[in-house]
Amino acid sequence: MVKSQSSTLIRCPVSDVFGFVVTDFVRNYPRWSPEVQKLTPLSSGPLAVGWKARQVRIDQGRRSEADFKVIALEPERRVCFKGIKDPFEINYFFEPQQGHTRLTFSFELAKLNFAMRPFEKLIRVAVKDATERVVRDLRLLAERELGQTPTD
Repeated sequence: MVKSQSSTLIRCPVSDVFGFVVTDFVRNYPRWSPEVQKLTPLSSGPLAVGWKARQVRIDQGRRSEADFKVIALEPERRVCFKGIKDPFEINYFFEPQQGHTRLTFSFELAKLNFAMRPFEKLIRVAVKDATERVVRDLRLLAERELGQTPTD
């Protein structure tokens, strides 16, 4: 199992950050995660438990396609995505902090396929780097678009 978690403080209220991440997910996800080359909703309507999408990604030169679904959604607190065929789970947690938002992003890969096991240490490092990049890029994008001067 490969797990990683990163957190950042976004200088915007939880309601705004949650809206940016969840309400506008289809528009914004490829923007804070530029390795997502294409995101196609497989469900209509807003994100809700059971909502599905397909993503095409290019990670370190490797193309992959994965379908995923929302398995938990707590307004202004949490959204969780899980791979439909692929063994991954992604969580975004939103916590109010003095008018701002503590955003925590976690990624879990339940198992590595046999061919990837020799590279587990490298994969762990890549996943940790990716979680840190996600929260950094999401913070910069959200603060800029929600009217705050991005913090470094």
